[in-house]
Amino acid sequence: MGESAAEKVIVIVGPTAVGKTKLGIDLAKQLDGEVISGDSMQIYRGMDIGTAKVTQEEMDGVIHHMIDIRDPEDSFSVAEFQALVRGHIRDISARGRLPIIVGGTGLYIQAVLYDYIFSEEQDSDPELRRQLEEKAEAEGAEAVHRMLQEADPESAARIHPNNVRRVIRALEIYAVTGRTMSEGLERQEQKLLYRAALIGLTMEREKLYDRINRRIDLMMQQGLLEEVQALFQRGIRGSQSIQAIGYKELYAYLDGHIGLEEAVEALKTNSRRYAKRQFTWFRNKLDVEWFDVTNGGKTEEILRYAAGKLQLKSNKM
Repeated sequence: MGESAAEKVIVIVGPTAVGKTKLGIDLAKQLDGEVISGDSMQIYRGMDIGTAKVTQEEMDGVIHHMIDIRDPEDSFSVAEFQALVRGHIRDISARGRLPIIVGGTGLYIQAVLYDYIFSEEQDSDPELRRQLEEKAEAEGAEAVHRMLQEADPESAARIHPNNVRRVIRALEIYAVTGRTMSEGLERQEQKLLYRAALIGLTMEREKLYDRINRRIDLMMQQGLLEEVQALFQRGIRGSQSIQAIGYKELYAYLDGHIGLEEAVEALKTNSRRYAKRQFTWFRNKLDVEWFDVTNGGKTEEILRYAAGKLQLKSNKM
């Protein structure tokens, strides 16, 4: 833990479609950095368009980590993300380069930066777990997920009903401690493990919403429906990956529940709502230095801020 304290890291956060990907690449070029994706859905192979995954062309030679490391059928936890990203930070730093985390999944990024401990041994009740497993077996996954919605709505919103193991784990923590999984993490001492420059990008809301709408139109032109159809035809259902915005709406269309136009409108609405939630989350949970990019990028200003905060030498300085 002591060695991590000396490691420097830049973190770029903000809502979807605000311009985080490009800024991360620009800073990496100027500061001899490598990018670590902080997005919980870009880990999945074959989910490129809907997750706005950076292309090889956009990378422009900058190394990116935590992209395409799991199949869409696989589940993936915050604890796994935490362990892998911390490993990348150690490795990148050991090579004399700068880790730059870029992404919008707040809890995942928070879990990396702060001294959060995820322990299967802690707060366990094997008898309760057995009873819940039997209930799920007898009455279906939805039955235990409904219990979680009542006890811990925040975790229920994050954990897919079919991920029974994680649903039961969250219920077990609540039963043993009287606290939700989220509260349990928040009660842990929030000790920052790295010398971090936390950069947030913000934008006037109407302009951001317009960018989101146009981005989704472009995704549809680029073949988002075909990308989702490929997953649908592989029989991937109920996986964590398919709960991503852009996939669940088009699955509803492919299942015949709604029309295509309605699915695209739902995708735009859900993306705008997600952007609003991201703003709120990052403002409340992390000590972020915000930069308004409504009237264009502020790469130079952000570069000066990060270099000053972490005492870095820029290739431009």
